[in-house]
Amino acid sequence: MSNISSEQAIIKTENLGKTVTTVDGPLHILSSVDLTIKPGDSLAILGASGSGKSTLLSLLAGLDTPSTGSILLDGRELTTMDEDGRAEIRNQLIGFVFQSFQLLPGLTALENVMLPLELAGDARARDKAKALLDRVGLSERLSHTPKQLSGGEQQRVALARAFVTEPAILFADEPTGNLDSRTGAKIIDLLFQLNQEKSTTLVLVTHDNALAERCQSTVRLEAGRLL
Repeated sequence: MSNISSEQAIIKTENLGKTVTTVDGPLHILSSVDLTIKPGDSLAILGASGSGKSTLLSLLAGLDTPSTGSILLDGRELTTMDEDGRAEIRNQLIGFVFQSFQLLPGLTALENVMLPLELAGDARARDKAKALLDRVGLSERLSHTPKQLSGGEQQRVALARAFVTEPAILFADEPTGNLDSRTGAKIIDLLFQLNQEKSTTLVLVTHDNALAERCQSTVRLEAGRLL
């Protein structure tokens, strides 16, 4: 867990940019993005397809490297680290929820949730995973594999896996994008309940205005720039 004080930013970017080379010349995916997010805050990043939302999330999580600018996570400069350093920060601080669930098909719901704890060497992985799956209403589905679960159930497994390590920061990329509106609404409720219980900093990429309105603050990306 993070030991950062509530006055400091847990995520801070300055002049963040991402440019890729194409056959037509350089393509600026993100330009001059300045963000400051305090611990426990919830932020929605809105924008049309192709506005750079998912790229920004990948940069903040250290899954991709920027072309310009800096990213501080919990006071540590991501942009000067190698992949091993970034992976260590992700393991210490970060949880993920993806639109496509990203569950391992050969593992049961319980095993999927246990995995990040087992990788961290947590002897109580099974107990913690069971408790969180119970919390998201899946105590009867522990031994089911992803293909035996509905979309909403798979996303609840993904939420449990993201929260089981008690991350300081949770990144969610269109977490309700593949769900019907009723199931999506339940997932949103669960996301914010867990967010409040654990004081997790929540950063959501979404085009869902109802989801964005639940966040403490909202930013909009247009053609790679924050409005």
